[in-house]
Amino acid sequence: MELPKLNFKEDFDFQIKRDKDKFFIYDLGRKSWFLLTPEEWVRQHWVHYFHFVKGRNLSSLILEKKLVLNGTTKRIDLLVTEKTAAKILVECKAPHIKLTEKTFEQTARYNSILEAEEIILSNGLQHIFAKYVDNRYEFCQFDF
Repeated sequence: MELPKLNFKEDFDFQIKRDKDKFFIYDLGRKSWFLLTPEEWVRQHWVHYFHFVKGRNLSSLILEKKLVLNGTTKRIDLLVTEKTAAKILVECKAPHIKLTEKTFEQTARYNSILEAEEIILSNGLQHIFAKYVDNRYEFCQFDF
């Protein structure tokens, strides 16, 4: 399987296995194998980044958490917490998905419930980083 090189300074050591014609990637946080989709490829880079580069405990990384927004159930990709408080919401898209204002607004709607201090919207190649300050988002340069 040909996977794109993503825009991370580090190269991570992923566990990938093949079962018949499908590939799976091991998720350290959920301690299970997941179908290796393009979005999962991006999500696992962020899990490894926060755990191995930023030193976050795996228990502080919440993956695919359900939340209810306007009566419909949604799933967030990754939430970084600190003492159970939401700190960083990471919304992952597949590398071929263009990051737009519409995709950022989706993430901001999710965050209206979670109230994380920061948002990262990423397709693995491009990363949009914003901090929530004074009831609005300030876009910042993401510094790895």
